[in-house]
Amino acid sequence: MSDVHEQGSATATATGAPAAVGVLGGGRMGAGIAHAFLLAGSRVTIVERDADAAAAAAQRVLDSVEASVARGTADEDAAAYAARFATSTDVADFASCGLVVEAVPEDLELKIDALTRVERVLAPEAALASNTSSISIDQLAALLDRPARFVGMHFFNPVPASTLVEIVRGEASDPALVDEARGWVRAIGKTPIVVADAPGFASSRLGVMLGLEAIRMLEEGVASAEDIDAAMTLGYKHPVGPLKLTDLVGLDVRLGIAEYLAQTLGDRFEPPALLRRMVAEGKLGRKSGEGFYQWDAS
Repeated sequence: MSDVHEQGSATATATGAPAAVGVLGGGRMGAGIAHAFLLAGSRVTIVERDADAAAAAAQRVLDSVEASVARGTADEDAAAYAARFATSTDVADFASCGLVVEAVPEDLELKIDALTRVERVLAPEAALASNTSSISIDQLAALLDRPARFVGMHFFNPVPASTLVEIVRGEASDPALVDEARGWVRAIGKTPIVVADAPGFASSRLGVMLGLEAIRMLEEGVASAEDIDAAMTLGYKHPVGPLKLTDLVGLDVRLGIAEYLAQTLGDRFEPPALLRRMVAEGKLGRKSGEGFYQWDAS
């Protein structure tokens, strides 16, 4: 699977994934994106802010890969994947990548700084993507020198188990790049949808609205968290309820997206007081051990 061949002016794996992929940010999302491309045969480099963060990212990716091997969902052994994986603290190590996916926290200034730094080291034909779940692709593209080679690729958590990637087409995105991105998503075994750039795109806009209403219902004493979630999992066949999903995403992440959508789309996205209070108290969901549910934070 790791053999590469020429595909236009770039190389690709036998699956159609880019031969060399970079991921900026090795947290839960970035590690999951790296995992997906490794299993598709790509060489993958994660760049993190410092050596400790890079070591933690490496552990996340290798643990995830070993779990896939143990489940029988990987075509190679763990050593083969590890041989194609590297971490770094220098974006210059992205220079040979055909695709780099930015996966830093959902903060506009942080993303602008990250994307502009990465673009400077990429070849002109390389693709740059943001894993943003809500920030305008056009707003980010306006600060880039090659906006035609920039697109949104919004992955879902947890990446290894999710089957969807939302491709966000900016006004300046080259249609050929959007087609390439569709192929890359299929190459990693997921299904692409393409949406025009708009606040919250399709998935975050709908998902956050449902989550905020569930929080308001809990705040108003309509029902327990468990019963609100059961209404959606049993009544509407959602795989996970909106409150448990908020715990998995992170209450701080959901708050940030809701605040952005409230600014751009209006008061219907205004975060409930309960959400603000829980974030202020450090109750962030699974990653902190407590949110709307109790979690093992280890």
